[in-house]
Amino acid sequence: MKLRKLGTAAVAVLCTMSLSFGVAADTAAKPPAKSAISWPAEQELPSFAKAKRLEVADIYDAPGDMKILLATLQGIVNRQEPRIYLLESAEEGKFKWLNDLDVPYKVRDNYWDIIRSFKDEVKGVIIYDPMVPDSINVATTLAGLKDAVVASPELAEKLAAAPYNLQALDDLRGKFKDRIDAYTWQYENLWSQTSHRMLIGLSPDTSVRLPDGNFNSFKTIAQETTQERDANNRKVYDLDLSPYLGGEAVYLRFADAFTQDGWGPAVHEVTVKADGQVIAQFIPGTPEEAQFLYDAQSSQLSEGSGGHRFADNGRYFIYSFHAPEGTKQLTASVEMWNQFAVSASNEKPVSSGQKEPYGFLRDYAVANKASVFWLDANVPEQKELFEKMLADVGPGTPYLGWFSNDVEGEFSGVEITSKYGVYVLAADWFSNLTVFSGTQANPAKQQKVETPKLENKIYVTYTFSEGDNFQYNQHKMRNLWDDPNRGKVPINWTSSPLLYDGAPAILNYYQSTATDNDLLIAGPSGAGYFYPNAWPEQALRDFLKQSYSYLNKSGMNIPYVLNRIDGQNVPLSPATASSYLEEYKVPGLFLSWEDRHGVEILDGKLPVSTIQGISTVDDGKRILDEAKAGWDGKSPQFVSLGLLAWSLTPTDVVKLTESLGAEYEIVRADQYFSLIREANGLK
Repeated sequence: MKLRKLGTAAVAVLCTMSLSFGVAADTAAKPPAKSAISWPAEQELPSFAKAKRLEVADIYDAPGDMKILLATLQGIVNRQEPRIYLLESAEEGKFKWLNDLDVPYKVRDNYWDIIRSFKDEVKGVIIYDPMVPDSINVATTLAGLKDAVVASPELAEKLAAAPYNLQALDDLRGKFKDRIDAYTWQYENLWSQTSHRMLIGLSPDTSVRLPDGNFNSFKTIAQETTQERDANNRKVYDLDLSPYLGGEAVYLRFADAFTQDGWGPAVHEVTVKADGQVIAQFIPGTPEEAQFLYDAQSSQLSEGSGGHRFADNGRYFIYSFHAPEGTKQLTASVEMWNQFAVSASNEKPVSSGQKEPYGFLRDYAVANKASVFWLDANVPEQKELFEKMLADVGPGTPYLGWFSNDVEGEFSGVEITSKYGVYVLAADWFSNLTVFSGTQANPAKQQKVETPKLENKIYVTYTFSEGDNFQYNQHKMRNLWDDPNRGKVPINWTSSPLLYDGAPAILNYYQSTATDNDLLIAGPSGAGYFYPNAWPEQALRDFLKQSYSYLNKSGMNIPYVLNRIDGQNVPLSPATASSYLEEYKVPGLFLSWEDRHGVEILDGKLPVSTIQGISTVDDGKRILDEAKAGWDGKSPQFVSLGLLAWSLTPTDVVKLTESLGAEYEIVRADQYFSLIREANGLK
């Protein structure tokens, strides 16, 4: 996700792009005389020029092909100077960050006006093949190399006519058979021309992960109340769907009851009866399932026709059933297990699983002439090609974007990138990165707060998750930050130190509006998301040494670390712990572990606090009650709770805190580790 190489493979290169385009159609579109992008070797992400005025297009409800067209146009234009801003997300409010930029802007009612204004800065059109979605990514790579825009065949036809007069430079229709064919061709023909200082992983045909649709009408009819795993609760559950008759259909939604631990519902077989007659019977993965699967969202299928459908980490899937007119009783027998939450409705939900292309991050890929792809590390042929690229870029290169297959793809993808010394920036839904990279850092150092006197108490620290995630910093975190109860209780906020380069305006906002109870710390696992034990040992030490300045400049000098091997959490190796202590100069660090908490002093020097995730206030109460029950009261105890950002808010944290007795004390992470060090006689 990043544009540079670190470690022993770092190359001292100043990456400056200088292009000259024709005169634009109006004054606002005239390109500046000089190039905008600079990228010194010691800098993690490139810097763009400062925006002076922005032309704004509201594409929130635009068709997918239009989003791609405008995003690739944005990349070409903003390469010279940021002049186009796209309203792609409404999660935090369409205009919230735009207004915070304090740059004059004009919202165009018709986004074709923006295309017309900047058409002379574009050399042509790359047409993708709708029958092979991955050709969108190949087209995006070509667009960056040829100063072109990406268009569907329909839009390309319109662009070829007046007043645009843009001709096709490449037409990818019929060129590729499938995904691997497309990316093999790209690797063989374009790879050598692209920037090797970053990799971009973008899904070519996915829905955007924004707040879900109208699920308010769904009522819970079955829910697992304990965190069962490994099919311990596998059986057939009988569900009465009769109360939901009367609409066009009955919708059955399977969701994750405990979203923090990666063990969502698993459904093996479904049988539905209307007045005793079978109207649906299927096993997931078979052709019989297809007619009933209303919205698969990000669910997954186990391999084989006798497998199951599951959806962990907050995902879901929906089946729809049409009962015959006059049906009095509708029942479902579902063989399922793990941590399920089943709800039903007779109102048609808005599906968030419609697959269409999107524009997020494509501006950045085009502007920086990066290679864009979407390879599944769990498919051998795709993994082989992915590893070829990873081997070519060397240690310290960023991979911006994400991985297919959601959680499974995350675990395997991050582990593979880590093995090659490549770190991840989840940025596939980051909007206008070419604009935000042109803002200037104005660090506001976090004020130190006095550490309380060490007593025989249970010291608790709360940490919001997801900080490695660039788009979380832009979207969800802003909503959490705006909670009126933020600041009433000490909270650690994981974030990305690389906002210092990629989006200084966002970092400035959080730093300047933080209260004494808000502490920004580095998201997994420092400057970027990686599994440290998977990195080559010396390359990790070199990377930590060279990226340390970002923790220092951002004020995020306490890291929250994820460390997995083969998809499982593992302890830090002695060499890894030593590298963090010596190169990041950390007073302590958090280590994620979904089902436990505790403190270790590694090598007699480094406090490591295992952080246990919670997704509800009740989760937190239960864990803290258990901690109290096992405490003798004769020495201090330390408990670190990870707050799932997708289900908890500062208001929830206040509620949890107010339920605790005087034996508990809530502290920030810096106070927490200071107390741990004092309790263990560490300097």
